[in-house]
Amino acid sequence: MIRTPASIRRACLSLAAAAGAVLLSAGPAAAHVEVEADRAQALAENVTLTFNAESESDKAGITSLRVVLPEGIVPTDVTYADGPKGWAFGATADGYTVKGPAVAVGEDAEYSVRVRQLPDAKELAFKTLQGYGDGRVDRWIELGASDGHGHGHGNSAPVLKLAKAAPGATVKSPTPSVSPTPSAPARPAPAPSPSNSSVTGAAVESGGLSAGGWTALGAAALVVVAAAAYLLRRRSRAS
Repeated sequence: MIRTPASIRRACLSLAAAAGAVLLSAGPAAAHVEVEADRAQALAENVTLTFNAESESDKAGITSLRVVLPEGIVPTDVTYADGPKGWAFGATADGYTVKGPAVAVGEDAEYSVRVRQLPDAKELAFKTLQGYGDGRVDRWIELGASDGHGHGHGNSAPVLKLAKAAPGATVKSPTPSVSPTPSAPARPAPAPSPSNSSVTGAAVESGGLSAGGWTALGAAALVVVAAAAYLLRRRSRAS
């Protein structure tokens, strides 16, 4: 078969296009956030989750990662395990944030947290906002874009696939709150023992006299009677 110059050019163009497609498909995948667990199983307890946020910027380093927790995990069940040097952990109303000094430009940011117990679910999505030192924010929040292995495409949230719960595993009850100990009913205070002053006061208020008062009056009456008798005797002698 004799090839004409035109057919040769067409063949070369086809080969070049195919080679370009191969090179493009072999290139690096779009950056995203991935999550792994030391025990990816429903209802597993004290599980360490490790997140790796790939950098998409060639101008600024990653400075923060804001995570919205999936249903079944509350912020109080999450504690910080490890992360970039100088980064700190803080709970939010619906999740947590890890942030600190910017990592080197182009480098990934990896950190890990410990979860008290994973919920009874098939997969968990951790919506993440990835911040950079220049104010840029990558939003890895889309759901339903996983490839079936926990790896997302586009702007999908990192997803953790879970195995079935172990036989007999149950949902760990929340930490019971300490209820105040019921106090015993208050006992009535004992009535104070009567004193002389209180008795006297009570007698005055009621219009009566105490025993001491009556004794004093009796003594005074005796003095008056004795004085009268004395005067009468002196008058009879004088007459």
